[in-house]
Amino acid sequence: MSTTNFSLTLHVWRQRGPAERGHMEVFERADVSPDQSFLEMLDDLNEELVRAGKEPIAFEHDCREGICGCCGLMVNGRAHGGERGTTLCQVHMRSFSPGSHLYVEPWRARAFPILRDLVVDRAAFDRIQQAGGYISVNTGQAPEAGSIPVPKPRADQAMDAAACIGCGACVAACKNASAMLFVGARVSHFVLLPQGEVERARRALAMVEAADRAGFGNCTNEGECSAACPKQIEMPHMARMFREYLRAALTESTRVRKDGGA
Repeated sequence: MSTTNFSLTLHVWRQRGPAERGHMEVFERADVSPDQSFLEMLDDLNEELVRAGKEPIAFEHDCREGICGCCGLMVNGRAHGGERGTTLCQVHMRSFSPGSHLYVEPWRARAFPILRDLVVDRAAFDRIQQAGGYISVNTGQAPEAGSIPVPKPRADQAMDAAACIGCGACVAACKNASAMLFVGARVSHFVLLPQGEVERARRALAMVEAADRAGFGNCTNEGECSAACPKQIEMPHMARMFREYLRAALTESTRVRKDGGA
């Protein structure tokens, strides 16, 4: 861990568009401050490129507070730079050794097509959310606090699932590019709360089917998704989603038989 300014070498993925071939471009960085965040270091590099009349590196960002999930990148093959429970915008350059070679790449998944350089299209997550990540409740005045009792252990688990920021690190880290941790967090969040009962019978089916249509891979329980998650979403949420999926599939199968195949 460096406490003084240092130099490093960046190998950054450059790709002009979805249909273009990409390549690594090398940048030598001198006088990097250990107190900079990784994105601030990229900002400095882009300012130099603009002053030199060159194309800046495209990368996505928004809040820079570990909330929005936009900043997801692979650094040396590790999602968000590899620091546990930390998004890339919160990773400081003191985490890297002086003279390091850092390989910076976008998420790699068929369902996350590259738009330009380090920016990928994560609209597939939006489609999964639209398929079932909602609840049907009245939208009028907020109910009286405590009018819907929820046991604290369930409320805590629901909040843990709701912490998912949809960054896509789970997909990028998974060898199958599976989105099941993301889907599991969304399904588990609502299953644990009484407000989620209305759509319970179809939510898991709809969201898993949306993930399949998007081209995400299947889960083989490697656990890399949870290890890479900056919000440390745990695998039991995914297990709950699989149980909900099986329950919904059996319910639907029973309904079809009773309806005579209609």
